[in-house]
Amino acid sequence: MARALTFVTGNAKKLQELIAILGPDFPRKLESRKIDLPELQGEIDEICKKKCKEAVQKVKGPVLVEDTCLCFNSLKGLPGPYIKWFLERLGPEGLFKMLEGWDDKSAQAVCTIAYCESENDDVILFQGRTNGEIVYPRGPRDFGWDPCFQPEGYEQTYAEMSKEEKNKISHRFRALDKLKEHFESEVERKKIKIK
Repeated sequence: MARALTFVTGNAKKLQELIAILGPDFPRKLESRKIDLPELQGEIDEICKKKCKEAVQKVKGPVLVEDTCLCFNSLKGLPGPYIKWFLERLGPEGLFKMLEGWDDKSAQAVCTIAYCESENDDVILFQGRTNGEIVYPRGPRDFGWDPCFQPEGYEQTYAEMSKEEKNKISHRFRALDKLKEHFESEVERKKIKIK
């Protein structure tokens, strides 16, 4: 039997979303663990691969790590992977104000899930993107920049949506859907080998 996957996060909300999106039929057992990983700089994929390799060395087993970016099109993708610091310093209102001088308020929410089975294996990336725009914050303030991101085709921000509705369209859903597909096809391949 395959070992449990350790989702490396200290964010209970991210863990709740992950479990809700993957659902009860996900073929691997999930656990979570808070580990201080270095906050790296660079491009999205590069950051995720390095964080995942660091995590797999500490856990000594299969891991998932996630990196979330918010990319403003008028700022050529910034703040991108540095959104955590921008949000801490400026809050959702400050993120909105960053685009005051720009006509283009469009943005892309990006979630990259990195998976690695062991220290000897390669890191596999699963990425989801949701287009939207940066708006004046609306809705509850309990989950990052959700109050100021309004997905394309919707009148509500992520924060104003029900968890179920957000989990059907979010960047995290799109990345986790690819991850789920990967594990389900892995289970199918094993069944075929057994026959």
